Amino acid sequence: MKGLIQFSRGIDRMTTWIGQGVSWLILAAVLVSATNAVVRKAFDLSSNAWLELQWYLFGAVFMLAAAWTLQKNEHVRIDVISSRLKQRTRIWIDLICHIGFLMPFATLMVWLSWPFFWRSWSSGEQSMNAGGLILWPAKFLVLLGFIILIMQGISEIIKTVAILHGDLPPPGDSDEDHLPPELREHAHFVHQIDEGQTSGGRADA
Repeated sequence: MKGLIQFSRGIDRMTTWIGQGVSWLILAAVLVSATNAVVRKAFDLSSNAWLELQWYLFGAVFMLAAAWTLQKNEHVRIDVISSRLKQRTRIWIDLICHIGFLMPFATLMVWLSWPFFWRSWSSGEQSMNAGGLILWPAKFLVLLGFIILIMQGISEIIKTVAILHGDLPPPGDSDEDHLPPELREHAHFVHQIDEGQTSGGRADA
């Protein structure tokens, strides 16, 4: 199991590196959009290539950071239900969902997106918009994104099994851990204030 855990950590490092790297493309997309808007308003010039580049950048972030989102446990959950379950039950649900839903779906998408990309690449498919970009890089992002998601799914399965076997410590089990990220930060802030007030009250006493 130790070797599998090391393999899982290697996948986590890879998806973290990719996710953090492509997150900068959000800034690039904003700059491209702002530049395109300024040039269009100031000089009455525009290009479909600039517009499509924004879509490419957004698509790259969406597809390539999905695995990082899964790794950080920031994907959408039904928190109203999961927060009422015991931690071990939630871990079992994660394992079943990863094996029964995530992996088959991601594998199917890789199988379907390969010919989708290959036909575009081999034909040199071009955008139908005047002055648009070639299309195969965008279609390759779909294929690559699901391949990375499969890798992260394997990592999550390994970690979940290791937790159930006692080879890894379970994640935090406080009530705040099951809240959405924005509410979790707020709850943590309120908790810190409460602790400060309590400490102050004890000091005054």
